[in-house]
Amino acid sequence: MPPLGGRPGVYLVSPSGAVPEPDAIARARANLKALGFPAVLDRSALLRHERFAGTDEQRLAALDRAVAHKHPIVMATRGGYGLSRLLPRIDWRAMADSGKRFVGHSDFTFFQLALLAKTGAVSYAGPMAAFDFGGKRVDDLTSALFAETMRGELEILSFESADADAVDCRGVLWGGNLAVLVSLLGTPYFPRTRGILFLEDVNEHPYRVERMLVQLAQAGVLARQKAIVLGAFTDYKLTSHDDGYDLASVVAWLRREVKVPIVPGLPFGHVRTKATLPVGARVGLATEDGMAYLVLAEHSHSH
Repeated sequence: MPPLGGRPGVYLVSPSGAVPEPDAIARARANLKALGFPAVLDRSALLRHERFAGTDEQRLAALDRAVAHKHPIVMATRGGYGLSRLLPRIDWRAMADSGKRFVGHSDFTFFQLALLAKTGAVSYAGPMAAFDFGGKRVDDLTSALFAETMRGELEILSFESADADAVDCRGVLWGGNLAVLVSLLGTPYFPRTRGILFLEDVNEHPYRVERMLVQLAQAGVLARQKAIVLGAFTDYKLTSHDDGYDLASVVAWLRREVKVPIVPGLPFGHVRTKATLPVGARVGLATEDGMAYLVLAEHSHSH
């Protein structure tokens, strides 16, 4: 996508769960504006119907308004649950043809993977209004990475990856929330991508993370990838029954079972500091001396 100049606007929508704290969205708008991204809130973004941010019809209409609006960036206010039931009714070609930059994570992974599967269009796994911009203080690195990625200024994302496998490859970057991704298997919204798969999750015990990875492995998805990049897996509790079994055990199993390079440490997930990643874009990935490098933009220099 071409870089955005000036002060590109953000259109905020709530395609999933109801927003519990409207004050957080007001703070998010102020914080985004201070960052150089003036934000407009969709008129139905703070609605509530059961656990959702409005009825299915209201949330679908909000997405249509988002692509019709002049602002080039469309950001989800929050995740939760609710996007998967909308997928058959979204006009994916209209979403792709709008040229909008759709940004979010968690439940928004449904939208991003369906958009990729149906159209091949790029979207952005990244921050959301409530969690990332709605606090009293905003993470400086999250803000900077979002701004630089939107403006086309970030060429390489480097991060510590102490026990990364050796890899030097190029491929389409795709993935997001593991539970969401696995729930799309067997549907028309699951991308048939052979590339660089990144994964994260929250509130999932390591055995549940492993069970989902087993499903992806047995479905043939993992063996097709050039690399598997692991983000943050947070907010779970181990018990005495685990007897030493933890997330490290899961990664060890993954390495034994799947002969694909594993690169942990990606700053992404339900964590304060997160990168903004182009889902569906062709990127490079290399590891060296405990560091990983995700090459987001490669410039050819003519002499």
